[in-house]
Amino acid sequence: MQRIKEATAVLLSILIVQSIHNTNCLAGGAVQENTIAQAISTLTSKYVAPQEWRINKGVRQVADFWRAEDGDDKAFLDFCSNHFIADSALLKDTLRRFETNFETVFGHNNEIGRDLSRPIQLDIGPILPVDYLFAEYDPSAHVNADFFKTKIAFVALLNFPLTTLEERLKSGQRWTRGQWAQTRLAHLFAQRVPAEVQQQLTKAYVQADDYISNYNIYMHELMDAKGQRLFPEGLKLISHWGLRDELKAQYAKPDGLARQRMIQKVMERIIRQEIPQNVINNDKVQWDPVANVVIDRNQKMPAVAESDTRYQRLLAVFQAEHAADPYYPNLPTKMDRRFQRDREIPEPEFEKLLVSVLTDPVGKDVAKLITKRLKRKLEPFDIWYNGFKPRSAYDESELDKIVAQKYPALSAFQNGLPDILSKLGFAPQTAQFLASKVVVDPSRGAGHAMGAGRREDNAHLRTRLPQGGMNYKGYNIAIHEFGHNVEQVFSLNKIDHYFLSGVPNTAFTEAFAFVFQSRDLDLLGLSKPDEMSEHLKALDTYWATCEIAAVGLVDMRVWHWMYEHPQASAEELKRATVLIAQEIWNQYWAPLFGVKDVILLGVYSHMIDAGLYLPDYSLGQIIMFQIEQHLKGKNLGTEMERMCTLGSITPDAWMRAAVGNPISAQPLIDAAKAAVKIVKQ
Repeated sequence: MQRIKEATAVLLSILIVQSIHNTNCLAGGAVQENTIAQAISTLTSKYVAPQEWRINKGVRQVADFWRAEDGDDKAFLDFCSNHFIADSALLKDTLRRFETNFETVFGHNNEIGRDLSRPIQLDIGPILPVDYLFAEYDPSAHVNADFFKTKIAFVALLNFPLTTLEERLKSGQRWTRGQWAQTRLAHLFAQRVPAEVQQQLTKAYVQADDYISNYNIYMHELMDAKGQRLFPEGLKLISHWGLRDELKAQYAKPDGLARQRMIQKVMERIIRQEIPQNVINNDKVQWDPVANVVIDRNQKMPAVAESDTRYQRLLAVFQAEHAADPYYPNLPTKMDRRFQRDREIPEPEFEKLLVSVLTDPVGKDVAKLITKRLKRKLEPFDIWYNGFKPRSAYDESELDKIVAQKYPALSAFQNGLPDILSKLGFAPQTAQFLASKVVVDPSRGAGHAMGAGRREDNAHLRTRLPQGGMNYKGYNIAIHEFGHNVEQVFSLNKIDHYFLSGVPNTAFTEAFAFVFQSRDLDLLGLSKPDEMSEHLKALDTYWATCEIAAVGLVDMRVWHWMYEHPQASAEELKRATVLIAQEIWNQYWAPLFGVKDVILLGVYSHMIDAGLYLPDYSLGQIIMFQIEQHLKGKNLGTEMERMCTLGSITPDAWMRAAVGNPISAQPLIDAAKAAVKIVKQ
């Protein structure tokens, strides 16, 4: 959901599958040391001493990626001599030219890709066979290769510095905005990935996304042991989002426990791939998920399992990413790229942050409080307990009616965006501007936000719209995605440098999405925050952060396992994922629940189609809470605009500038401790 850093991932680097290339082709390095020294000597004799560091670094950066196809030694020397920029004013103008032109290239490619994938991602009619081929086509696949071929990439590498994560964390807070833009530009060419390799990974991710987007369960067709239907007709839930949210909704219903247990069983069948193939996205058969029996035309028949398709998709994504590793000499694994490049937080430090939330003693106190409120022992699905939320006081069917009346069609939600922003505290002119830059689309999947790549383009909000109007689940997701969109519009259209558009990483845009989502009932006029609601919100955020932190650890550990077992089969990956989910549960949740070997942490669909994305959610919750603490007594609209225009600097530098403190889970933990004392009274 980033602009440049995500454009780097999408347009220049993460689109990869297995491909055979010789070693010399992978890392460049076709220039001999004596030729490099000659280029440096020529330039240092031509320009004054202060340029020496830039000359040495720039020439070596070019040499690292120069291949025989780029020219001989003379061509290398001529290039360095002709394209090194010593004049500071010319250097600044060149940076601006890169920004202007890259906005055109990235922005239009983003629009082409979005348009070609519309039939797959949007609920706008039947999907034709050719639609998959168009969706798998990546118009940006040749961008990286073309920029190297035309030497544009080498101009950037010769004149702007590549930096390590350690350097950015140590010195970044002292950099000017221009220095940040320079390093972001250089890092667009920190890899040289062949176009055909990038093109193929698009196919892997499109197929994974399509698999997930069409993974629906018709809940009315589920039967218990007595042949009774527990869910209303027409209820179609996508995994995992819809199943999880329906499970949460049942806390408000006195007879919801049986439904929650059934949903848990459905989730377990999905994770273990014991779910019958013919009940997925099919309302023509009935299914008893406990006995795992399919009923077709009143005839019981044995279940024919899904054949590990879930893990085949994940394995295909891993194999694609693993094939890219040789093209990243400094970031040789997907984990390296996710944590050092995308998140800019070292993985050990990131994991320590998540563990600090999961292991704090307050977790046991919150678990006891939930047990008391439920008046029963905790069951595994209570990791999704939402009884601290204000909406737990409302029956979801009541909320569905309110939402459907307010938003009977997507056009009503589209037209209502200015009003939503106004209620959130945005000034009228700002609200109109933001709303004019967001287009609402009907989603096949649960919903998502797509940012623009050009200021002239618009962000897109995708959400589901059932017959009869928007329901509460769709509304809740839409408000979340709208938070993404507002960040996307601010951090593109109001930024001073295009190469700084976006926020530090996806966790930050998730944080703003959570800020919006937590106000969904306020926007409907159904809740009024007070001191007690603030305590309840702290408990809800803490519990949700613990849940998604454990899920993030599962995602991380699964990727490490795949790298340790690169030849694994889908069956082996399934067994490993189940075991990892159990291990994480036993380590962090079993002490609170008194139940071992639960596998529910492995149900998240993002694990299959998003490439190590899940850890961002827990970080987003932590950041969201810090932002919320900062927002107390302040205007959300004004502060959000200020924060979003800080741009994609490092997370630590962004947080210090935004809220005055580094990233820390301690404010959330402290608030949970204080809340437990008040709420249990």
